[in-house]
Amino acid sequence: MTLFPEVPDDNATAQLIAQAVAGEQQAYAELYEQFASGVYRLCYSLLLNTHDAEDVVQETFVYAFRNLARYDANKSAFKTWLYTIAVSRCRNLYRRQRMLTLDISQLLHANLAAPKQETPEAVFTQRSVQEALRDALAKLSPTLREAVVLRYGHGLAYREIAEVMNCPQKTAESRVRLAHKQLHHLLLPLGQGLLEELLQF
Repeated sequence: MTLFPEVPDDNATAQLIAQAVAGEQQAYAELYEQFASGVYRLCYSLLLNTHDAEDVVQETFVYAFRNLARYDANKSAFKTWLYTIAVSRCRNLYRRQRMLTLDISQLLHANLAAPKQETPEAVFTQRSVQEALRDALAKLSPTLREAVVLRYGHGLAYREIAEVMNCPQKTAESRVRLAHKQLHHLLLPLGQGLLEELLQF
């Protein structure tokens, strides 16, 4: 199971940014192509809704491209800057929403292996596990979900998580630990062996 997306080369990204600021439209397209899937996964994991995630991705890139000349590579990586913009817009949206929907197959790449035998019992077991994991993740507060998604869904260091979430690094670490602890508690009824497999963070 691959949890960490491929990270674009920093030098190549810097060159594309410079070209885009100079007005080259192809550079904007290449930046979008490189980073859009990661931003979408982040937004989807926080909003738990495909349509909302797509909307926020578009808003994120519109804002980022309009303000590209203000981006400072000395302050943060471009990905971190994009994620900060995306998280801010996700927060605005999910603060107004209380009903959440979830496609567990997309969230954090947490695709569970297909049953070895397509028996009714095996299918039922897999569905039960998926539902339990979906419910557990949905029960996390938005703040804890942000922390655990950034850490395990996108491979960000605690320093980067702190930057995106606008909090001290120790707070970011604490939020990730708390999210992990809550998931552990919520998934404990599944059984220790399966729990360890699901929480191999």
